[in-house]
Amino acid sequence: MQEQVAKIQSDLGDLKGQFYKNNFTSFQNFNKDVVFNGRLRVPVFSSAPSVAEIGDLIAVSGTLYICTSSSPVTFTVVGTQT
Repeated sequence: MQEQVAKIQSDLGDLKGQFYKNNFTSFQNFNKDVVFNGRLRVPVFSSAPSVAEIGDLIAVSGTLYICTSSSPVTFTVVGTQT
């Protein structure tokens, strides 16, 4: 029993070492339907900013845009809007 406890402690120590060194990768994907009852507030600009990250949403003159490139910064109209 003592050997098993020592082995588990050793394995746990190794795992902690890998975690803190960011030496491993992991991925889990859980498909779930999610409904949000609320509203999404998007920052409003007079013109597109010069700094953004891919996926940033903005509104310019009532039109919704998404950042599709960060170097150079490129915003694309989301869907078809009138």
